Amino acid sequence: MAAPALLRAAAAELRRRARRSPLPLPALSSLLSSPSPQGPAPSRPDPSPLAHRRHLITLRRWPHPAASASPELLYTRILLPSHFLPASPLSTSTSSPQPADKALPPPAPPLTWVDKWIPETARPYAMLARLDKPIGTWLLAWPCMWSITIAAMPGQLPDLKMLALFGCGAVLLRGAGCTVNDLLDRDIDNKVERTKSRPFASGVLTPLQGVGFLGFQLLLGLGILLQLNNYSRILGASSLLLVFSYPLMKRFTFWPQAYLGLTFNWGALLGWAAIKESLDPAVVLPLYTAGICWTLVYDTIYAHQDKEDDLKVGVKSTALRFGDLTKYWISGFGAACIGSLALSGYNADLGWPYYPFLGAAAAQLAWQISTVELSNRSDCNRKFVSNKWFGALVFSGIFFGRLVS
Repeated sequence: MAAPALLRAAAAELRRRARRSPLPLPALSSLLSSPSPQGPAPSRPDPSPLAHRRHLITLRRWPHPAASASPELLYTRILLPSHFLPASPLSTSTSSPQPADKALPPPAPPLTWVDKWIPETARPYAMLARLDKPIGTWLLAWPCMWSITIAAMPGQLPDLKMLALFGCGAVLLRGAGCTVNDLLDRDIDNKVERTKSRPFASGVLTPLQGVGFLGFQLLLGLGILLQLNNYSRILGASSLLLVFSYPLMKRFTFWPQAYLGLTFNWGALLGWAAIKESLDPAVVLPLYTAGICWTLVYDTIYAHQDKEDDLKVGVKSTALRFGDLTKYWISGFGAACIGSLALSGYNADLGWPYYPFLGAAAAQLAWQISTVELSNRSDCNRKFVSNKWFGALVFSGIFFGRLVS
């Protein structure tokens, strides 16, 4: 048999090396138990405990470091690597082949209030309107709240009825926009990991059901619009062109986030018009511009979650347009946003409390931009969601600035 010959040859070689330059026990054991350059031999089942002993051989009597104090000698038993042994049924490897690591499925998202409280039949419609993700409603509502509050009379509270109406309108219009978006993007959403569970992409709802739900949302929105003055009705109805065309922009331009800014911040014009029945360009245009720049910041961060999927599908975004220069671009848009807000507040004669709050909002925006990890999807989403606090800080500044003006 070749096995004894191989063992004897290995033992002789090790004794020869040990006589030349003795190694400490740990180093010798490490040397002998290291794998061969060619990699370990295929593992085989261990037929018996006796086979395992074929690995163990006695090399020589090895003096212990404390031999000067004690004449005792130790026998060193070395575990030979498996590649010293022939490929035979007596191979002593006890490890069985391990399957390749399989990617674990992503954890299930936490239950939302929609999952807990909405009836099962209505749940797909609530998910379609994104009622489980209120951040979009906040981002749509804040420019309306800014505009209504800045239009209030100096020293007075804003019109609470208008704030409530525009809050409800933000929920409805945001839901209608998401319905339109999902109807037009249903063939894209099922190819993107983050969106494949949406009602149309997953097949829970049919397009016909979606169209019916869209009509219901628009009907409720019309009820709110009819409570405004005629000037506001015309201005509000004109925003529907932006709402219905926005989902198509990602197919034609790398700047769909700018188009979203035009859509989402229409309330900066509409809120003022609902109070004043006119527009003051010196106040509302800087406010509208600030909202557009703000949208370019937060939605570019948001778009970095899907940039790999967007490349595969063939849609465009500012995340792909800016690439590695994203932070420089959104820093510029952030500075333009704060500057435009300062100009709008100055032209509206807001009191001094407005400016400390604006400084806090600027710090929050700078924190987002400087700390976001654009390659980390969860961090991009966290920074995106944090923009509700930016909107709240600006609103607080306008509110207290108007009270003391």
